[in-house]
Amino acid sequence: MEPMQSSEPAQRSVASRPAPAAAHAGHRAPPRIATPALAPGARLRAGAGLAAACALLVAGLLAAAPLRAAGPAEIASADRAAWPQPIDTPAAFDRASRAEILAFAHELAGSEPLDDAALAQRLRLRQVDRASVDKIRARLWQRLADNYRLASRACAPREPFCAPAGDAAALRALAAGFDAAPAPAYAAWRADAARFHRIYLDEQLRLAALFPRTSSEIDTYSAQEIDGSELPDRQFLLTFDDGPSAPGGNTDALLRTLREHKLNATFFVLGQQLQPRMKSEAPAKTYAGMCVASHGWEHQSHSRWPQWQDSVIRSSALVREQTGALYRPLFRPPYGQRRADSGAFFREQGLRVVLWTIDSQDWNAKVDAGQVQGRLLSLMLLWRHGTILFHDIHDKARVALPWVLRQTRGAGVQWLDCRRYPLPQ
Repeated sequence: MEPMQSSEPAQRSVASRPAPAAAHAGHRAPPRIATPALAPGARLRAGAGLAAACALLVAGLLAAAPLRAAGPAEIASADRAAWPQPIDTPAAFDRASRAEILAFAHELAGSEPLDDAALAQRLRLRQVDRASVDKIRARLWQRLADNYRLASRACAPREPFCAPAGDAAALRALAAGFDAAPAPAYAAWRADAARFHRIYLDEQLRLAALFPRTSSEIDTYSAQEIDGSELPDRQFLLTFDDGPSAPGGNTDALLRTLREHKLNATFFVLGQQLQPRMKSEAPAKTYAGMCVASHGWEHQSHSRWPQWQDSVIRSSALVREQTGALYRPLFRPPYGQRRADSGAFFREQGLRVVLWTIDSQDWNAKVDAGQVQGRLLSLMLLWRHGTILFHDIHDKARVALPWVLRQTRGAGVQWLDCRRYPLPQ
């Protein structure tokens, strides 16, 4: 089965289907039904008709189905040891932030001359949605320009990565020439950053090329949907999907880690995971001090699932009933996939759709905990604020998050209290 086109692929394997009953010992095979013999010409005509009907059926299914393709060949991970200085002051955070912005902007500028065929080949897609790609590129440039201005406010004389760029056009021109390190101390970082940002850019362009036929976190359908890009500078919200795990599992270990560091987070839970867990401990006790919202009853894409509304209603009701004051009227769609026309339904349910800005990729077998932490810090420096996606059924966040906290201690990073989110409009 081809993976869903999102940066949050499925977390659970699907059980194998049992063999047909007639294949098991003790079951009688169904009787064979006799059919009249056909002349050779009739057989050929029948075969041709069947082939034509099958071709029409396949074409219809492909036209109606969301566009899918094999997932990215690589996942971006950064070697933070290549950066030559600690990030333990606001000025150090800004310096590293400017560097990551320029490195990503350089790759973004380099991708713009590609035509549709070349971009599709690079992204390993059959086709791309050019309007969506252009829209997302424009948004990326605006965010990069805004972030570069924020990171440059306190530039000292002869400070590295401080050339002025007042708007997106100026940043594009500056980034186009950013093909070498400004000093030998940054040479190892520049080489690693070129690799990281090329791969990360392809992750983003891939999602853009598939949107809106395959929805994801790359874009929102309306102001009713939020992704953390609205947060103030240096503020980040921690979120965790797909739990809870069985008692004594990764969810409990992660909750201990958060409490040890005096942090809270929003947990988007699945109804079918929460329900059996309730037998051993009340969810209000399990998640004490946290925020809890719904991720649906089961982890299925809403794109073609007839029961998606029932999944939202059932899971939200269960979470609200079981967690009381911890409940937040939020919903995160599995894979970030939702229907373009679902806004009215969520408004009627009193729910806001919450996506994410930074995907830690902690679910992904292609990266280990060390690679997750390097990726996470580089993306925090690049985007400077936002909602971070983790999964509490995996153990990488429990390793990566404390490391990031140590690396950014004193850097002015703020971890938003989940009870304050969404921010007042």
